[in-house]
Amino acid sequence: MRTIFHIDANSAYLSWTAAALLEKGYPIDIREIPSAISGDPLNRHGIILAKSIPAKKYGIATGQSLFEAKQKYPELAVYPPNYDLYMLCSNAMYHILCEYTPLVERYSIDECFLDYTASQNKFGDPLDAAYEIKNRIKEELGFTVNVGVSCNKLLAKMGSELKKPDQIHTLWPGEIEKKMWPLPVGELFMVGRATTQKLQKININTIGDLAKADPNHMRALLKSPGLVVWEFANGIDASEVTLNSDIIQKGVGNSTTISHDVTDRTEAFMILLALTERVAMRLRRLGYMASLVSVSIKTDGFIRYSHQMKLRNCINTTTEIYESVCILFDQCWKGEPIRHLGVHVSDFQVSEARQFSLFDKCDSEKLQALDKVVDKIRAKYGTRSIIRGRFANGNVNAIQGGTNDSDFIMMGGYRQ
Repeated sequence: MRTIFHIDANSAYLSWTAAALLEKGYPIDIREIPSAISGDPLNRHGIILAKSIPAKKYGIATGQSLFEAKQKYPELAVYPPNYDLYMLCSNAMYHILCEYTPLVERYSIDECFLDYTASQNKFGDPLDAAYEIKNRIKEELGFTVNVGVSCNKLLAKMGSELKKPDQIHTLWPGEIEKKMWPLPVGELFMVGRATTQKLQKININTIGDLAKADPNHMRALLKSPGLVVWEFANGIDASEVTLNSDIIQKGVGNSTTISHDVTDRTEAFMILLALTERVAMRLRRLGYMASLVSVSIKTDGFIRYSHQMKLRNCINTTTEIYESVCILFDQCWKGEPIRHLGVHVSDFQVSEARQFSLFDKCDSEKLQALDKVVDKIRAKYGTRSIIRGRFANGNVNAIQGGTNDSDFIMMGGYRQ
């Protein structure tokens, strides 16, 4: 029988912010007061991204507007998101997990699956190892996690959700009836709000009700997902812990909602370059080259449209991708005020071999060499340690969207 762990950082964004603040001498642990992580309403990002347990008692929930949350508790302490920090925390957690097995799957920025089956001979009893992992993350990184332990990914994930924070839970097949079946059906993985409503209409209110239902009835009611959720309710899941390097990514994208409506073409180009910087870095880090580039625009009237371009050759340099982005932008922009821009590349090939053309406008080999050096500097000293000169003394952030390195020592960063 396999042994699978699911590791889930508790209130990740808020916990990671709290740990970083404490490291820098902040007098309050914001996890212990009504607090939340929220974007800036002035920049059109005023949504609650994470909240503390004390904030939850006032009815503050993830996804609410900051305005709504403040109405419920005016004294709510609000902190801005820091995606640089979040990626550092995620990476630091991932590196600890890799010490126990090479079979670690990053399910999201704050969740990982770990196949511990072959590691028992070295690290011993799974429960002892789970406690060791949980305690190491708490002591070394400054935040807490829940760990679910079971024989498959589904049960491990459901186990880690049972009681929070800073807990270890097993959910072996023999424990399903006692620990999982009494839960509301909406808490089952893959059962969303619409599915919950359909099930409740036929008096299926708990996971146990779903498990005991006729699978053919579920398939008739919910189509193809019906059998899947019935199997999940019964703890059936044969999926493997898959290394992220074994998952072929279909595309790399980056976008941003702009704090003001952009009407100037030059400013739009600057923002697109900042987005392309991140896309190109991700592309090279994955070891891919792309042959399809696309640009998306959302206007101030919330109308979205996009253009894409199929390239003769696969590329991965920032300059070449950006040249295509500018062409696409000019093709699709009709002059309306812009509130959101996005850049996306796809149609990958793994090999760095590319076919050159007499009509190529730039020296790709030199551009690749330049990007390689820039990537090394950014990997060592931080993503914004080196930027293009055109961003100097300007108002446009040189690298936008996504996550990157920063200066948090506890989380494995660097000090400026």
